[in-house]
Amino acid sequence: GLFGGIGNYLFPILLGSSDVIYPRVNLFSLLLQPVAFGLVISALYLELGSGTGWTLYPPLSTSISSLGVDFIIFGLLASGVASSLSAINFITTFTATKVVGLTADRILPTAWSILFTAFLLLISLPVVTSVFLMVFLDRHYNTMFFEASNSGDPVLYQHLFWFFGHPEVYILILPAFGIISLIISCFSSKEVFGNQTMILAMASIALLGCLVWGHHMYTSGLEVDTRGFFTTTTILIALPTGNKIFNWVSTLQCVDSIKSLGVVMLAILFIINFVIGGVT
Repeated sequence: GLFGGIGNYLFPILLGSSDVIYPRVNLFSLLLQPVAFGLVISALYLELGSGTGWTLYPPLSTSISSLGVDFIIFGLLASGVASSLSAINFITTFTATKVVGLTADRILPTAWSILFTAFLLLISLPVVTSVFLMVFLDRHYNTMFFEASNSGDPVLYQHLFWFFGHPEVYILILPAFGIISLIISCFSSKEVFGNQTMILAMASIALLGCLVWGHHMYTSGLEVDTRGFFTTTTILIALPTGNKIFNWVSTLQCVDSIKSLGVVMLAILFIINFVIGGVT
């Protein structure tokens, strides 16, 4: 919703463009989403459903006979294609259609957040698409990518899945960061405090978010050095995140009057909730 919905509405406006550069591709990606959702939901009505949990871990996902797993795989593949098309559309729109004279330092953090999200999608979606295709081949064409008894590696699936799974967290939250920055900026009638550091913080979060997938796999037998690396990079994400909280709070502190207290209160509640979640 934030990336594909609000992003489609706000991104061209923030760049001074009339529309995304490929509107028909944009429509096609929109039409793919109901197909994807329909396939995933249909799996609930088949025998055993997916029957493997939401992560589709092998060997259960490769051995269970339910068609629900296949429906989920194809649904996720369709959704991945739609998201990839939107990401390509946004990146190309940013580079080719922004208004003349709109330099990087004048682009709002909201537009940058959508751009960083698009890059995260392009980095992570091909990986998870490949791993779902490998599961499908294991299920129906006797390949042994994840079959431990035939030199396959089920832990490889975990690495590839979580390489997508953790950036997906930031794919969801980065546009929200941009929206909160826009709300605070608009209703306080001033630029967000430390505007450039806000953009740098979002870029750092996007980069570090691609390097921490292993903290979902501490029980899978990772070596001590590997666990240390993933623990360190996970803690490092707190630095740019804390910077964003500081910028938002500093902006609100420096305001004499707020136009719409109700809307800003929603942003403040988001910040409080986010801090509580981050601390705990």
